[in-house]
Amino acid sequence: MKVLKKMCFLLALTAVMLALNGCFVVTNELIALDEEINTTWSEIDNQLQRRSDLIPNFVNTVKGYAAHEEKVFTDIADARSRLAGAQTVEEKAEGYNSMQSALSRLLVVVEQYPDLKASANFIALQDELAGTENRLAVARKRYNDSVRIFNTKIRSFPGSLFAGNLGFSPRSYFEIDGSARQLPQVSFE
Repeated sequence: MKVLKKMCFLLALTAVMLALNGCFVVTNELIALDEEINTTWSEIDNQLQRRSDLIPNFVNTVKGYAAHEEKVFTDIADARSRLAGAQTVEEKAEGYNSMQSALSRLLVVVEQYPDLKASANFIALQDELAGTENRLAVARKRYNDSVRIFNTKIRSFPGSLFAGNLGFSPRSYFEIDGSARQLPQVSFE
């Protein structure tokens, strides 16, 4: 009888220890995934800042050739300030989309000025912007992959048992607005 009680006690103790271990493992995984999202978001933020720093030089180069395109320049300045003031993922995505749209309209304007397209300064700036856009695309994919993994973990068992109590909630994806996929229309009226 004593042996049976000891075995039941040991089994219960083992079950409790396994449950606690599982809790710690899930908690640590959620924390690691949350930090991965923060890290990948920082990469996006750095690239957005890099692009934001390049844009004034790009705009000034184009202004020398196309001074009468004031609306395009104003749109870029407005989009740049919205992006700089954005705090949340959704606000950054909206600012990013506005900036993409404004830059697309600027590139349409650039097509009208062959001398500008041949300028070494313009070509260098355009290459820098293209490189930054590529880095942004990679960073956005990494971020969205991290968010997908995290959101899956907190919604599936056993993460769903612990996530809410630990203060974890689904994170937002960095999504591109549908209007950013459309070709811009620029009129020279």
